Amino acid sequence: MKKLTCILFLCLIVSFAWTQSSLSAADWQADLRFLQKTVHEDYSFLFKKITAEQFDAEVETLAGAIPAMQPHEIAAGIARIVASFQYGHTAVGFRGGPVPFHQLPVNLYQFSDGLYIEGAHKDYEKALGAKVLKIEGMPVEEALKAIRPIVPAENDQYFKAYGLSFLCIPEALHAQGITKELKNEITLSLEKDGKTFDQKITAAEARHFPTQYGFVQQGGDWLSARDQTETPLYLKNFDRIYYFEYLPEQKTVYVRQSQVQDDPEENIPAFYDRVFDFIEKNDVERLVLDVRLNGGGNNYKNKPVVTGIIRTQKINRPGKLFVIIGRRTFSACQNLVNELQNYTNAIFVGEPTAENINFYGDNRRVVLPNSKLPVFLSFAWWQDKPQWENDDWLAPQVAVDMSFEEYRTNRDPVLETALNFSGNDLVLDPMGYLKELFMANKLDVLEQEAKRMVSDPKYRFLDFNSKFNQAGYDLLNGNQIEPAIYVFTLNTKLYPDSANAWDSLGEACLKANQKDKAIEYYNKAIALDPDGSIGDNARNMLKQINGK
Repeated sequence: MKKLTCILFLCLIVSFAWTQSSLSAADWQADLRFLQKTVHEDYSFLFKKITAEQFDAEVETLAGAIPAMQPHEIAAGIARIVASFQYGHTAVGFRGGPVPFHQLPVNLYQFSDGLYIEGAHKDYEKALGAKVLKIEGMPVEEALKAIRPIVPAENDQYFKAYGLSFLCIPEALHAQGITKELKNEITLSLEKDGKTFDQKITAAEARHFPTQYGFVQQGGDWLSARDQTETPLYLKNFDRIYYFEYLPEQKTVYVRQSQVQDDPEENIPAFYDRVFDFIEKNDVERLVLDVRLNGGGNNYKNKPVVTGIIRTQKINRPGKLFVIIGRRTFSACQNLVNELQNYTNAIFVGEPTAENINFYGDNRRVVLPNSKLPVFLSFAWWQDKPQWENDDWLAPQVAVDMSFEEYRTNRDPVLETALNFSGNDLVLDPMGYLKELFMANKLDVLEQEAKRMVSDPKYRFLDFNSKFNQAGYDLLNGNQIEPAIYVFTLNTKLYPDSANAWDSLGEACLKANQKDKAIEYYNKAIALDPDGSIGDNARNMLKQINGK
Protein backbone atom coordinates (compact mmCIF):
# COMPACT_ATOMS: atom_id res chain seq x y z
CA MET A 1 0.00 0.00 0.00
CA LYS A 2 1.13 3.51 -0.68
CA LYS A 3 2.27 5.50 2.32
CA LEU A 4 0.88 9.02 2.32
CA THR A 5 3.22 11.95 2.44
CA CYS A 6 2.65 14.44 5.21
CA ILE A 7 1.24 17.18 3.02
CA LEU A 8 -0.59 18.39 6.10
CA PHE A 9 2.06 20.95 6.90
CA LEU A 10 0.79 22.88 3.89
CA CYS A 11 -2.55 23.26 5.61
CA LEU A 12 -1.75 23.12 9.32
CA ILE A 13 -1.03 26.81 9.53
CA VAL A 14 -4.64 27.65 8.81
CA SER A 15 -6.45 24.86 10.58
CA PHE A 16 -8.28 26.91 13.16
CA ALA A 17 -9.64 29.43 10.65
CA TRP A 18 -11.95 26.81 9.21
CA THR A 19 -15.06 27.91 11.10
CA GLN A 20 -18.57 29.03 10.58
CA SER A 21 -19.57 32.04 12.63
CA SER A 22 -23.21 30.91 12.52
CA LEU A 23 -22.48 27.77 14.48
CA SER A 24 -23.89 27.66 18.00
CA ALA A 25 -21.96 26.57 21.07
CA ALA A 26 -24.01 23.37 21.03
CA ASP A 27 -22.93 22.69 17.44
CA TRP A 28 -19.27 23.02 18.35
CA GLN A 29 -19.71 20.89 21.46
CA ALA A 30 -21.39 18.21 19.36
CA ASP A 31 -18.46 18.27 16.96
CA LEU A 32 -16.06 17.90 19.85
CA ARG A 33 -18.00 14.94 21.24
CA PHE A 34 -18.07 13.37 17.78
CA LEU A 35 -14.29 13.64 17.62
CA GLN A 36 -13.93 12.20 21.12
CA LYS A 37 -16.18 9.25 20.31
CA THR A 38 -14.42 8.59 16.99
CA VAL A 39 -10.99 8.56 18.60
CA HIS A 40 -12.03 6.17 21.37
CA GLU A 41 -13.89 3.79 19.06
CA ASP A 42 -11.58 3.74 16.03
CA TYR A 43 -8.21 5.29 16.95
CA SER A 44 -7.55 4.38 20.58
CA PHE A 45 -4.14 3.04 19.52
CA LEU A 46 -3.01 6.68 19.20
CA PHE A 47 -2.89 6.90 22.99
CA LYS A 48 0.86 6.44 23.21
CA LYS A 49 2.21 9.86 24.19
CA ILE A 50 -0.99 10.98 25.87
CA THR A 51 -3.34 8.81 27.91
CA ALA A 52 -7.03 8.42 27.24
CA GLU A 53 -7.69 10.06 30.60
CA GLN A 54 -5.60 13.11 29.67
CA PHE A 55 -7.35 13.34 26.30
CA ASP A 56 -10.80 13.18 27.91
CA ALA A 57 -9.83 15.82 30.47
CA GLU A 58 -8.79 18.20 27.67
CA VAL A 59 -12.07 17.54 25.87
CA GLU A 60 -14.07 18.32 29.01
CA THR A 61 -12.14 21.54 29.58
CA LEU A 62 -12.74 22.73 26.03
CA ALA A 63 -16.38 21.67 26.03
CA GLY A 64 -17.02 23.75 29.13
CA ALA A 65 -15.23 26.77 27.72
CA ILE A 66 -16.85 26.80 24.27
CA PRO A 67 -19.87 29.03 25.12
CA ALA A 68 -17.54 31.92 25.99
CA MET A 69 -15.16 31.43 23.06
CA GLN A 70 -14.98 32.95 19.58
CA PRO A 71 -15.06 30.55 16.62
CA HIS A 72 -11.33 30.79 15.90
CA GLU A 73 -10.58 30.06 19.56
CA ILE A 74 -12.78 26.97 19.51
CA ALA A 75 -11.14 25.63 16.39
CA ALA A 76 -7.73 26.33 17.93
CA GLY A 77 -8.82 24.33 20.96
CA ILE A 78 -9.71 21.39 18.73
CA ALA A 79 -6.35 21.74 16.99
CA ARG A 80 -4.60 21.62 20.39
CA ILE A 81 -6.43 18.43 21.34
CA VAL A 82 -5.55 16.73 18.06
CA ALA A 83 -1.96 17.97 18.29
CA SER A 84 -1.64 16.40 21.75
CA PHE A 85 -1.18 13.00 20.09
CA GLN A 86 2.18 14.37 18.86
CA TYR A 87 2.19 12.69 15.47
CA GLY A 88 2.74 14.96 12.50
CA HIS A 89 0.32 13.02 10.31
CA THR A 90 -2.45 13.43 12.90
CA ALA A 91 -3.72 16.98 12.58
CA VAL A 92 -6.55 19.35 11.86
CA GLY A 93 -6.61 20.18 8.16
CA PHE A 94 -7.77 23.02 5.97
CA ARG A 95 -10.15 22.94 3.04
CA GLY A 96 -11.43 26.56 2.93
CA GLY A 97 -14.42 28.06 4.68
CA PRO A 98 -16.67 31.10 5.05
CA VAL A 99 -14.60 32.65 7.85
CA PRO A 100 -11.30 33.85 6.35
CA PHE A 101 -8.02 33.55 8.17
CA HIS A 102 -5.13 35.96 7.76
CA GLN A 103 -1.40 35.65 7.47
CA LEU A 104 1.50 38.05 7.80
CA PRO A 105 3.35 38.32 4.46
CA VAL A 106 6.69 37.16 5.87
CA ASN A 107 8.46 33.81 6.14
CA LEU A 108 10.18 32.88 9.40
CA TYR A 109 13.12 30.51 9.75
CA GLN A 110 14.90 29.30 12.89
CA PHE A 111 18.66 29.47 12.37
CA SER A 112 21.30 28.44 14.89
CA ASP A 113 21.54 32.03 16.13
CA GLY A 114 17.84 32.88 16.31
CA LEU A 115 14.55 33.35 14.50
CA TYR A 116 14.86 35.48 11.36
CA ILE A 117 12.63 36.88 8.63
CA GLU A 118 13.95 34.75 5.78
CA GLY A 119 11.58 36.14 3.16
CA ALA A 120 9.06 38.94 2.91
CA HIS A 121 6.72 40.81 0.64
CA LYS A 122 8.40 43.83 -0.92
CA ASP A 123 6.29 46.15 1.26
CA TYR A 124 8.34 44.96 4.24
CA GLU A 125 11.82 45.01 2.72
CA LYS A 126 13.13 46.82 5.80
CA ALA A 127 12.30 43.76 7.90
CA LEU A 128 13.93 41.31 5.49
CA GLY A 129 16.84 39.52 7.15
CA ALA A 130 16.01 40.88 10.59
CA LYS A 131 16.16 38.82 13.76
CA VAL A 132 12.83 38.58 15.57
CA LEU A 133 13.11 39.59 19.22
CA LYS A 134 9.48 40.02 20.27
CA ILE A 135 5.99 39.50 18.93
CA GLU A 136 3.50 42.04 20.26
CA GLY A 137 5.87 42.70 23.13
CA MET A 138 6.25 39.03 24.07
CA PRO A 139 9.85 37.69 23.90
CA VAL A 140 10.08 35.35 20.94
CA GLU A 141 11.11 32.40 23.14
CA GLU A 142 7.86 32.76 25.09
CA ALA A 143 5.84 33.19 21.90
CA LEU A 144 7.31 29.96 20.52
CA LYS A 145 6.31 28.09 23.68
CA ALA A 146 2.83 29.60 23.54
CA ILE A 147 2.18 28.68 19.91
CA ARG A 148 3.60 25.15 20.03
CA PRO A 149 0.53 23.36 21.49
CA ILE A 150 -1.41 24.00 18.27
CA VAL A 151 1.26 22.23 16.20
CA PRO A 152 1.15 18.39 15.98
CA ALA A 153 4.88 18.33 16.59
CA GLU A 154 6.61 14.98 16.95
CA ASN A 155 9.73 16.72 18.18
CA ASP A 156 11.49 20.10 18.23
CA GLN A 157 12.65 19.63 14.65
CA TYR A 158 9.13 19.20 13.31
CA PHE A 159 8.11 22.38 15.11
CA LYS A 160 11.00 24.33 13.59
CA ALA A 161 10.20 23.02 10.12
CA TYR A 162 6.43 23.18 10.05
CA GLY A 163 5.20 25.08 13.08
CA LEU A 164 6.72 28.55 12.84
CA SER A 165 4.12 29.71 10.33
CA PHE A 166 1.55 29.81 13.13
CA LEU A 167 3.39 32.85 14.48
CA CYS A 168 2.30 34.69 11.34
CA ILE A 169 -1.44 34.06 11.83
CA PRO A 170 -3.28 36.64 13.97
CA GLU A 171 -6.02 34.14 14.83
CA ALA A 172 -3.39 31.79 16.26
CA LEU A 173 -1.63 34.56 18.15
CA HIS A 174 -4.89 35.55 19.82
CA ALA A 175 -6.08 32.00 20.50
CA GLN A 176 -2.78 31.19 22.22
CA GLY A 177 -2.67 34.38 24.29
CA ILE A 178 0.17 36.08 22.45
CA THR A 179 -2.11 39.00 21.59
CA LYS A 180 -4.81 40.21 23.95
CA GLU A 181 -7.29 40.85 21.17
CA LEU A 182 -7.82 39.63 17.63
CA LYS A 183 -6.27 42.12 15.20
CA ASN A 184 -4.67 42.06 11.79
CA GLU A 185 -1.79 44.45 12.43
CA ILE A 186 0.97 42.75 14.39
CA THR A 187 4.05 44.48 15.79
CA LEU A 188 7.35 42.64 15.57
CA SER A 189 10.39 43.87 17.49
CA LEU A 190 13.39 43.28 15.24
CA GLU A 191 17.17 43.56 15.15
CA LYS A 192 19.11 44.24 11.98
CA ASP A 193 22.55 45.68 11.27
CA GLY A 194 23.10 46.29 14.98
CA LYS A 195 19.90 48.32 15.38
CA THR A 196 16.58 47.41 16.97
CA PHE A 197 13.24 48.68 15.74
CA ASP A 198 9.53 47.85 15.71
CA GLN A 199 7.84 46.87 12.48
CA LYS A 200 4.08 46.80 12.12
CA ILE A 201 3.00 44.14 9.64
CA THR A 202 -0.54 43.87 8.32
CA ALA A 203 -1.92 40.39 7.71
CA ALA A 204 -3.65 39.70 4.44
CA GLU A 205 -6.25 37.09 3.64
CA ALA A 206 -4.29 33.87 3.53
CA ARG A 207 -3.18 32.56 0.19
CA HIS A 208 -0.27 30.60 -1.16
CA PHE A 209 3.01 32.37 -0.52
CA PRO A 210 5.95 31.59 -2.86
CA THR A 211 7.80 29.26 -0.51
CA GLN A 212 9.33 25.92 -1.44
CA TYR A 213 10.76 23.47 1.07
CA GLY A 214 10.58 26.19 3.73
CA PHE A 215 12.33 29.00 1.81
CA VAL A 216 10.95 31.95 -0.14
CA GLN A 217 11.62 31.82 -3.86
CA GLN A 218 12.46 35.37 -4.85
CA GLY A 219 10.41 36.81 -7.66
CA GLY A 220 7.57 39.19 -8.32
CA ASP A 221 6.56 40.92 -5.10
CA TRP A 222 8.56 38.57 -2.87
CA LEU A 223 12.11 38.97 -1.63
CA SER A 224 14.56 36.49 -0.11
CA ALA A 225 17.19 37.41 2.45
CA ARG A 226 19.65 35.14 0.64
CA ASP A 227 22.18 36.61 -1.78
CA GLN A 228 20.79 35.68 -5.19
CA THR A 229 24.07 35.91 -7.13
CA GLU A 230 24.66 32.19 -6.59
CA THR A 231 22.74 29.17 -5.37
CA PRO A 232 24.09 26.46 -3.03
CA LEU A 233 23.63 22.87 -4.15
CA TYR A 234 20.83 22.05 -1.73
CA LEU A 235 18.69 24.89 -3.18
CA LYS A 236 19.43 24.27 -6.86
CA ASN A 237 17.08 22.81 -9.47
CA PHE A 238 13.89 23.06 -7.45
CA ASP A 239 12.00 22.27 -10.63
CA ARG A 240 13.22 18.69 -10.16
CA ILE A 241 12.55 16.34 -7.27
CA TYR A 242 16.11 15.02 -7.46
CA TYR A 243 19.31 15.67 -9.32
CA PHE A 244 23.00 14.82 -8.99
CA GLU A 245 26.21 16.69 -9.64
CA TYR A 246 29.83 15.59 -9.69
CA LEU A 247 32.27 17.61 -7.59
CA PRO A 248 35.65 16.82 -9.17
CA GLU A 249 37.84 18.51 -6.56
CA GLN A 250 36.36 16.32 -3.83
CA LYS A 251 35.80 13.31 -6.14
CA THR A 252 32.26 13.30 -4.77
CA VAL A 253 28.84 12.71 -6.26
CA TYR A 254 26.26 14.95 -4.64
CA VAL A 255 22.58 13.93 -4.81
CA ARG A 256 19.71 16.07 -3.59
CA GLN A 257 16.40 14.20 -3.25
CA SER A 258 13.57 16.29 -1.83
CA GLN A 259 10.59 13.92 -2.10
CA VAL A 260 10.08 10.19 -2.15
CA GLN A 261 8.16 10.44 -5.41
CA ASP A 262 8.98 9.85 -9.05
CA ASP A 263 10.01 12.96 -10.94
CA PRO A 264 7.84 13.40 -14.06
CA GLU A 265 10.98 13.40 -16.21
CA GLU A 266 12.63 10.29 -14.74
CA ASN A 267 11.46 7.78 -12.16
CA ILE A 268 13.49 6.90 -9.06
CA PRO A 269 14.90 3.55 -10.30
CA ALA A 270 16.11 5.10 -13.57
CA PHE A 271 17.62 8.10 -11.80
CA TYR A 272 19.57 6.02 -9.30
CA ASP A 273 20.69 3.61 -12.02
CA ARG A 274 22.35 6.63 -13.63
CA VAL A 275 23.83 7.74 -10.30
CA PHE A 276 25.39 4.38 -9.46
CA ASP A 277 26.55 3.79 -13.02
CA PHE A 278 28.33 7.15 -12.93
CA ILE A 279 29.96 6.25 -9.61
CA GLU A 280 31.21 2.92 -10.92
CA LYS A 281 32.63 4.35 -14.16
CA ASN A 282 34.24 7.53 -12.86
CA ASP A 283 36.82 8.70 -10.33
CA VAL A 284 34.39 8.87 -7.40
CA GLU A 285 35.47 8.38 -3.80
CA ARG A 286 32.34 9.33 -1.93
CA LEU A 287 28.61 9.88 -2.22
CA VAL A 288 26.64 12.59 -0.40
CA LEU A 289 22.88 11.98 -0.35
CA ASP A 290 21.10 15.13 0.78
CA VAL A 291 17.57 14.54 2.13
CA ARG A 292 17.41 17.49 4.53
CA LEU A 293 14.43 18.93 2.61
CA ASN A 294 12.68 15.61 2.01
CA GLY A 295 9.21 15.55 3.60
CA GLY A 296 8.30 12.09 2.34
CA GLY A 297 6.07 10.49 -0.25
CA ASN A 298 5.72 6.79 -1.00
CA ASN A 299 8.09 4.67 1.06
CA TYR A 300 7.70 1.75 -1.35
CA LYS A 301 9.92 3.79 -3.65
CA ASN A 302 12.87 3.71 -1.22
CA LYS A 303 14.08 0.27 -2.31
CA PRO A 304 16.16 1.35 -5.36
CA VAL A 305 18.04 3.86 -3.22
CA VAL A 306 18.90 1.42 -0.45
CA THR A 307 19.69 -1.62 -2.59
CA GLY A 308 21.69 0.47 -5.03
CA ILE A 309 23.92 1.79 -2.25
CA ILE A 310 24.36 -1.71 -0.81
CA ARG A 311 25.47 -3.03 -4.22
CA THR A 312 27.89 -0.17 -4.84
CA GLN A 313 30.72 -1.34 -2.63
CA LYS A 314 32.88 1.50 -3.87
CA ILE A 315 30.97 3.96 -1.68
CA ASN A 316 29.19 1.71 0.82
CA ARG A 317 32.12 1.90 3.20
CA PRO A 318 32.80 3.93 6.36
CA GLY A 319 33.84 7.45 5.43
CA LYS A 320 32.62 7.12 1.84
CA LEU A 321 28.87 7.52 2.25
CA PHE A 322 27.25 10.57 3.86
CA VAL A 323 23.56 11.29 4.33
CA ILE A 324 22.53 14.86 5.14
CA ILE A 325 19.39 14.98 7.28
CA GLY A 326 17.49 17.84 8.86
CA ARG A 327 14.31 19.36 10.22
CA ARG A 328 12.25 18.57 7.11
CA THR A 329 13.32 14.92 6.88
CA PHE A 330 9.96 13.34 7.56
CA SER A 331 7.43 10.60 6.82
CA ALA A 332 8.54 8.22 4.02
CA CYS A 333 11.98 9.80 4.15
CA GLN A 334 12.22 8.78 7.81
CA ASN A 335 11.73 5.22 6.58
CA LEU A 336 14.51 5.81 4.06
CA VAL A 337 17.06 7.05 6.58
CA ASN A 338 16.07 4.28 9.01
CA GLU A 339 16.83 1.69 6.32
CA LEU A 340 20.09 3.40 5.39
CA GLN A 341 21.14 3.30 9.02
CA ASN A 342 20.12 -0.35 9.32
CA TYR A 343 21.76 -1.68 6.16
CA THR A 344 24.51 0.65 4.97
CA ASN A 345 27.66 2.33 6.27
CA ALA A 346 26.14 5.81 6.05
CA ILE A 347 27.38 8.60 8.27
CA PHE A 348 24.58 11.04 9.06
CA VAL A 349 25.42 14.75 9.07
CA GLY A 350 23.30 17.79 9.90
CA GLU A 351 20.33 18.15 12.20
CA PRO A 352 17.94 15.52 13.60
CA THR A 353 14.92 14.43 11.61
CA ALA A 354 11.37 15.75 12.12
CA GLU A 355 9.85 12.28 12.62
CA ASN A 356 10.05 9.73 15.39
CA ILE A 357 12.06 6.69 14.34
CA ASN A 358 8.95 4.49 14.61
CA PHE A 359 5.73 6.40 14.05
CA TYR A 360 2.06 6.55 13.10
CA GLY A 361 1.85 7.66 9.50
CA ASP A 362 -0.98 7.26 6.96
CA ASN A 363 -4.18 8.99 8.00
CA ARG A 364 -7.88 9.04 7.31
CA ARG A 365 -9.99 12.18 6.87
CA VAL A 366 -12.68 12.58 9.52
CA VAL A 367 -15.08 15.48 8.93
CA LEU A 368 -16.75 17.02 11.97
CA PRO A 369 -20.48 17.06 11.21
CA ASN A 370 -21.43 20.67 11.97
CA SER A 371 -18.35 22.79 11.26
CA LYS A 372 -17.15 20.44 8.49
CA LEU A 373 -13.69 20.89 9.97
CA PRO A 374 -11.52 18.05 8.59
CA VAL A 375 -9.40 16.11 11.07
CA PHE A 376 -6.76 13.69 9.84
CA LEU A 377 -6.19 10.72 12.15
CA SER A 378 -3.31 8.32 11.59
CA PHE A 379 -3.95 4.59 11.46
CA ALA A 380 -0.72 2.96 10.17
CA TRP A 381 2.15 2.14 12.50
CA TRP A 382 5.54 2.15 10.74
CA GLN A 383 8.31 0.36 12.61
CA ASP A 384 11.73 0.01 11.02
CA LYS A 385 13.56 -0.62 14.28
CA PRO A 386 12.86 -2.62 17.45
CA GLN A 387 10.94 -0.72 20.10
CA TRP A 388 13.98 -0.28 22.32
CA GLU A 389 15.69 1.62 19.52
CA ASN A 390 12.78 3.99 19.02
CA ASP A 391 13.56 7.64 19.69
CA ASP A 392 12.22 11.14 19.17
CA TRP A 393 14.29 11.40 15.99
CA LEU A 394 17.23 10.03 14.09
CA ALA A 395 20.14 12.09 15.38
CA PRO A 396 23.12 12.85 13.14
CA GLN A 397 26.44 11.34 14.07
CA VAL A 398 28.02 14.67 13.14
CA ALA A 399 25.83 17.56 14.28
CA VAL A 400 25.96 20.68 12.11
CA ASP A 401 23.46 23.50 11.80
CA MET A 402 23.41 26.81 9.94
CA SER A 403 23.59 30.42 11.08
CA PHE A 404 21.63 33.16 9.37
CA GLU A 405 24.80 34.73 7.97
CA GLU A 406 25.88 31.40 6.49
CA TYR A 407 22.49 31.07 4.83
CA ARG A 408 22.49 34.68 3.61
CA THR A 409 25.92 34.33 2.00
CA ASN A 410 25.18 30.89 0.47
CA ARG A 411 27.52 28.92 2.66
CA ASP A 412 26.50 25.36 3.43
CA PRO A 413 28.34 24.26 6.59
CA VAL A 414 26.59 20.88 6.52
CA LEU A 415 27.85 19.92 3.08
CA GLU A 416 31.25 21.43 3.88
CA THR A 417 31.48 19.14 6.90
CA ALA A 418 30.65 16.07 4.81
CA LEU A 419 33.14 17.00 2.09
CA ASN A 420 35.95 17.71 4.56
CA PHE A 421 35.24 14.78 6.86
CA SER A 422 38.26 12.92 8.19
CA GLY A 423 36.65 10.97 11.00
CA ASN A 424 39.78 10.71 13.10
CA ASP A 425 37.97 11.49 16.36
CA LEU A 426 34.39 10.49 15.49
CA VAL A 427 32.68 7.70 17.41
CA LEU A 428 29.85 6.49 15.19
CA ASP A 429 28.05 4.65 18.00
CA PRO A 430 28.83 6.55 21.22
CA MET A 431 26.66 4.47 23.54
CA GLY A 432 27.92 1.22 22.01
CA TYR A 433 31.49 2.43 22.52
CA LEU A 434 30.82 3.38 26.15
CA LYS A 435 29.11 0.06 26.76
CA GLU A 436 32.21 -1.76 25.53
CA LEU A 437 34.34 0.20 28.00
CA PHE A 438 31.88 -0.67 30.77
CA MET A 439 31.91 -4.37 29.92
CA ALA A 440 35.71 -4.33 29.84
CA ASN A 441 35.72 -2.70 33.31
CA LYS A 442 37.67 0.29 31.95
CA LEU A 443 35.75 2.63 34.18
CA ASP A 444 38.30 5.44 34.31
CA VAL A 445 38.40 5.57 30.52
CA LEU A 446 34.61 5.31 30.41
CA GLU A 447 34.12 8.36 32.62
CA GLN A 448 36.74 10.36 30.74
CA GLU A 449 35.24 9.51 27.35
CA ALA A 450 31.67 10.11 28.53
CA LYS A 451 32.57 13.60 29.77
CA ARG A 452 34.37 14.36 26.51
CA MET A 453 31.50 13.31 24.27
CA VAL A 454 28.82 14.99 26.35
CA SER A 455 30.63 18.31 25.92
CA ASP A 456 31.53 17.77 22.25
CA PRO A 457 29.18 19.77 19.95
CA LYS A 458 29.35 17.00 17.33
CA TYR A 459 27.14 14.88 19.58
CA ARG A 460 24.87 17.65 20.87
CA PHE A 461 21.71 16.09 19.48
CA LEU A 462 22.34 12.78 21.22
CA ASP A 463 20.41 12.60 24.50
CA PHE A 464 23.12 11.03 26.65
CA ASN A 465 21.13 11.77 29.80
CA SER A 466 18.17 9.64 28.72
CA LYS A 467 20.35 6.93 27.24
CA PHE A 468 22.43 6.57 30.41
CA ASN A 469 19.19 6.51 32.40
CA GLN A 470 17.80 3.73 30.20
CA ALA A 471 21.05 1.77 30.48
CA GLY A 472 20.82 2.04 34.25
CA TYR A 473 17.26 0.71 34.27
CA ASP A 474 18.22 -2.13 31.95
CA LEU A 475 20.73 -3.20 34.58
CA LEU A 476 18.36 -2.56 37.47
CA ASN A 477 15.57 -4.59 35.86
CA GLY A 478 18.08 -7.38 35.37
CA ASN A 479 18.76 -7.28 39.13
CA GLN A 480 22.30 -5.99 38.54
CA ILE A 481 21.89 -3.43 41.28
CA GLU A 482 25.48 -2.32 41.92
CA PRO A 483 26.29 -1.83 38.21
CA ALA A 484 23.02 0.10 37.89
CA ILE A 485 24.01 2.36 40.78
CA TYR A 486 27.33 3.01 39.06
CA VAL A 487 25.63 4.03 35.79
CA PHE A 488 23.06 6.22 37.56
CA THR A 489 25.83 7.84 39.62
CA LEU A 490 27.81 8.57 36.47
CA ASN A 491 24.70 10.16 35.00
CA THR A 492 24.38 12.52 37.98
CA LYS A 493 28.02 13.51 37.51
CA LEU A 494 27.42 14.28 33.86
CA TYR A 495 24.05 15.97 34.49
CA PRO A 496 24.04 17.29 38.07
CA ASP A 497 21.00 19.48 37.33
CA SER A 498 18.87 16.60 36.07
CA ALA A 499 16.08 15.80 38.53
CA ASN A 500 15.41 12.55 36.70
CA ALA A 501 19.03 11.40 37.10
CA TRP A 502 18.85 11.88 40.89
CA ASP A 503 15.40 10.29 41.09
CA SER A 504 16.66 7.20 39.26
CA LEU A 505 19.72 6.95 41.50
CA GLY A 506 17.42 7.19 44.50
CA GLU A 507 15.34 4.29 43.19
CA ALA A 508 18.43 2.12 42.67
CA CYS A 509 19.75 2.88 46.15
CA LEU A 510 16.37 2.06 47.65
CA LYS A 511 16.42 -1.29 45.87
CA ALA A 512 19.89 -1.86 47.35
CA ASN A 513 18.41 -1.11 50.79
CA GLN A 514 20.54 2.05 51.07
CA LYS A 515 17.69 4.10 52.51
CA ASP A 516 19.73 7.06 53.72
CA LYS A 517 21.22 7.58 50.29
CA ALA A 518 17.84 7.07 48.64
CA ILE A 519 16.34 9.78 50.86
CA GLU A 520 19.23 12.13 50.03
CA TYR A 521 18.87 11.62 46.28
CA TYR A 522 15.07 11.88 46.26
CA ASN A 523 15.39 15.20 48.09
CA LYS A 524 17.81 16.42 45.42
CA ALA A 525 15.28 15.46 42.75
CA ILE A 526 12.57 17.41 44.58
CA ALA A 527 14.82 20.48 44.88
CA LEU A 528 15.50 20.40 41.13
CA ASP A 529 11.87 19.76 40.14
CA PRO A 530 9.69 21.05 42.98
CA ASP A 531 6.51 21.44 40.92
CA GLY A 532 6.95 18.75 38.28
CA SER A 533 6.13 15.09 37.87
CA ILE A 534 9.62 13.95 38.88
CA GLY A 535 9.43 15.93 42.11
CA ASP A 536 5.99 14.45 42.76
CA ASN A 537 7.32 10.93 42.27
CA ALA A 538 10.23 11.60 44.62
CA ARG A 539 7.85 12.90 47.29
CA ASN A 540 5.68 9.80 46.96
CA MET A 541 8.73 7.57 47.31
CA LEU A 542 9.80 9.44 50.46
CA LYS A 543 6.33 8.86 51.92
CA GLN A 544 6.68 5.15 51.26
CA ILE A 545 10.13 5.08 52.84
CA ASN A 546 8.83 6.88 55.90
CA GLY A 547 5.77 4.63 56.09
CA LYS A 548 3.25 7.44 55.57
